[in-house]
Amino acid sequence: MTGAGKSELLMDRAHEALLATLRDGRLRNGQFVSMSQLVDLLDFPIAPVREAVKQASSQGLLVTLPKRGVQVMEASPENIRECLDVRLVYDQEGARRRIENNALEGLETLRRHHEELRDAARAGASGHMPPMAIEVDLSLHNYLSEGLGNSLLQASYTANRTRIAIIQNARPFLQDRIVSAMEEHLAVIEALEKRDAETAVGALRYHCEQTLRWWGVT
Repeated sequence: MTGAGKSELLMDRAHEALLATLRDGRLRNGQFVSMSQLVDLLDFPIAPVREAVKQASSQGLLVTLPKRGVQVMEASPENIRECLDVRLVYDQEGARRRIENNALEGLETLRRHHEELRDAARAGASGHMPPMAIEVDLSLHNYLSEGLGNSLLQASYTANRTRIAIIQNARPFLQDRIVSAMEEHLAVIEALEKRDAETAVGALRYHCEQTLRWWGVT
């Protein structure tokens, strides 16, 4: 591999490492970090970290503060509303295309995982429940975005998913919300199973509205 190729690979790895810290909450909404702190956190040299920051900033995940460092996107009402609106558009179109193309394999597994999580939350389970809830929650949204069948849309969805992860880390799921969120998802899954695009689109809109209320955004 040439020197340029190695440098590009290092930048890609640094970018993925940065995204991982945003998704898992090591970097949290509104947090300020210096470049030296970021280098230590990611364990990459300064040059690829700078490039990773540029990419993340272009995706709205970070704000660069000249000569100071970077600040993570804030979970403000405006950001929450816009991120969920973007996801809703992709979710609804993904549902339409999956039904239109009869690309509905995997629904049985999705339903089972959602029902198991809902029932565990109803029974008062605790422990790793919030992380599990985020994983199951993402599984439906990922399924719908994959139904778009468009790599450019998929890349945009992935960037928005990281923005939503930052927001979710600001306010973890409570058990009551896990139950209602899973029921909202199950309504979408049922509509997909019935090949009912109109009902699926309406159920997704309702889920978005309820999520906004959960985050205190009206």
